[in-house]
Amino acid sequence: MGIGGISIWQLLIVLVIVALIFGTKKLRGVGSDLGGAVKGFKKAINDDQKENDDVVEEAEKAETESK
Repeated sequence: MGIGGISIWQLLIVLVIVALIFGTKKLRGVGSDLGGAVKGFKKAINDDQKENDDVVEEAEKAETESK
């Protein structure tokens, strides 16, 4: 038994049917779009983390200078 009660053969049959219905070019385009969206999401998270680190660093500097 595979993932959630679906065997590997059932999964392969479903993937073949989807490829036949939509075509490989359209699936490739969807994959590229999805990859770009994930990449953009990761970049946004990293940029936000850097911004938060900068704010914390500036607050620590201000606190140290005021003492």
